[in-house]
This record gives sequence, structure tokens and C-alpha cells, in this order.
Amino acid sequence: MDSGFVDCHCHISAQEFEEDLEDVIQRTKEAGVKTLVAVTEGVGEFERVLQLQERYPDLVAPCFGVHPLQVDGGLEQRSVKPQDLDAAVLHFYEHSERIVAVGEIGLDFTPWCAPSQQDKDDQLDVFIKQLSIAQELQLPVNVHSRSAAKVTISTMRKQGISRALLHNFAGKPSVALEGVKAGYLFSFPPAVCRNQQRDKLIQQIPLEHICLETDSPALGLEKHVRNEPRNITLCCQHIADLKGVSPETVKVVTAENAYRLFPKLSL
Repeated sequence: MDSGFVDCHCHISAQEFEEDLEDVIQRTKEAGVKTLVAVTEGVGEFERVLQLQERYPDLVAPCFGVHPLQVDGGLEQRSVKPQDLDAAVLHFYEHSERIVAVGEIGLDFTPWCAPSQQDKDDQLDVFIKQLSIAQELQLPVNVHSRSAAKVTISTMRKQGISRALLHNFAGKPSVALEGVKAGYLFSFPPAVCRNQQRDKLIQQIPLEHICLETDSPALGLEKHVRNEPRNITLCCQHIADLKGVSPETVKVVTAENAYRLFPKLSL
């Protein structure tokens, strides 16, 4: 297997990349990135990510998902509602051969994002339904778990999920180790380079359960500066330093982990 980087969670279909996408892709390839696992946040992005796969078939690996937070028109985020998923369900089945995972899905119980119990219940409903779709289509899940690490992992375990990536995981090490026991993987973006609290978490998760991601255009090294997939080298170096191994080792092992988690990448 080629030992290029696998960016296991990025938003290459985001509007922030539309104006200079060709340049972004060129820099991505020059950095040694072989695959972009391209997550989506709602039905409005599905067609765009498929178009990008057609344009860059050897690079872009699309995922369909309905994120726990949605945006209506403006920039204001709201908690997801069951009808947001209703509009998307058929697309999962119509394009099941083309998508490599169901994501970005999950839970976000940040108080200002999900202030009421109804918000949390709706998020759980949408999450569980998408876990069921993933199982039916025999696909892994690419998961968001902000302020909800424990319930996210326990929900997946209850639903019998065996293949999951918990992206930008920020829960307690004890909760992460519950995920490790279940066989789940964890990915970390360049932003972890400026977060000492996360260092302790990364040190406790075995490298065989870690993947690399950028979450670009968000979660770069500098706040409020657009992140790009090429910056995957930053989190690779940081994890290597924490683990006391070479960046090459981190690149190779995390890519192997990614191909194990997302078997369609190696087809």
C-alpha cells in the first residue's frame, strides 16, 4: 500500500475552498496526501462532494451525513431535527456504492447548541437512524462528539457499531479507552498542536487506534485562518513527538488504520 497520508476527516466541499480549489488540491498532493475522506453535513452538500469525486477520482472519497448542528441560510447554527434527515435518507441508498462512510454524524451537546432536552433527543434520534443506515449499507461511521463523548460511544456500542472514527475527540481518556475496547479509532487535527490537555489523551490512545485528519477548513494551527489538507503534516509531527516515534511511522500506521476502517479506500 502506498504510504501517503490519509486525511480521514475534511470538508473539501466547503464554500471556503471554492475560489482556489485547484491550488488547494495541488498543495494537498505536494504534501503527500493520497486520500481525502470528504465528509458532508447535510443533503445540500451531497451533490457537490460527488462532483468532486468525479473531478478527482484518485483523491476524494465521499461520505454522506447529516451533522448534529445545521445552518439555515445565515450563519446561525441550530440543533438538527428529524426532518433534516428525512430529506437525505434516499440519497444514502441511491449512492451507496460511491460513499465510503456515513458522516459527519454524531452528537453535539454544547449548551448553546443544544439548550433543551428536546434538542438532545432529536440529535439522538437522527444519530441512531444514521447508525442504522450505516449498518444496513455495511459502512463505517465518521463521528462528531463535542460535549457528548460518553453518550456518543455508549450509543454506538448499544447499536452494535464496530467500525467508527471519532474525529477531533476531546473526551476524557477513560472514555476514549472505552472506545478503544470497542475497536473504534480516533483522529486529531492540526489544532491539537496548541492544546496541551489533548496531549495527555493522545499519549494514552494506542497508535493503532489513531488516524490523521485536518477537519479543514476548520481546526488549523492558527485560529481564524483557513486550514487545508496539506497541514496534515503538522498533526503527524505532533503525534510523533508525543509518541516518541518518527513522523514516517505515524504516517504509515495511521494510513494502515484508515484503510482498515474504510475498506473502500483500497479498492
